[in-house]
Amino acid sequence: MNTPFRLDDHPRRPHPLSAPPAGYFEQLPRRVMARVQPAEDAAPALGWLTRLPLPLRTALASTLLLGGFAASLILSVTPTSASATLAAVPQEELVQYLLANDARVTLADLADLSAAAPTTASYLHASPEELQRALDAQPTDDSYL
Repeated sequence: MNTPFRLDDHPRRPHPLSAPPAGYFEQLPRRVMARVQPAEDAAPALGWLTRLPLPLRTALASTLLLGGFAASLILSVTPTSASATLAAVPQEELVQYLLANDARVTLADLADLSAAAPTTASYLHASPEELQRALDAQPTDDSYL
């Protein structure tokens, strides 16, 4: 349990604090303001911008923002699209990638491919017998039957 604190039990200092120097409180506001205000020679390089009226500064800022956005949009657009880039890849490399990657191409993938870009699936001409043999060679899981 805490002991009660009584201020009367603690005597004051025997000597009072020294008095402030003469005129200290009269000089204090000027000394504080001298420290707070920036020096005149440290003006920013864009001082002319602060002298412009507020509507003109706002218009300049919005123009710079829209110009930057338009420039980044123009510079980021590539002349070739993704489908043109994919069409530039040889078909043999695509087949080798699919075979080496153990990626199973399902009939749904082929159907989406032929519906999206019929020219890219033109090399997939298979007879019904070849398709049946390929389907029979696929492993089946009895849990789905």
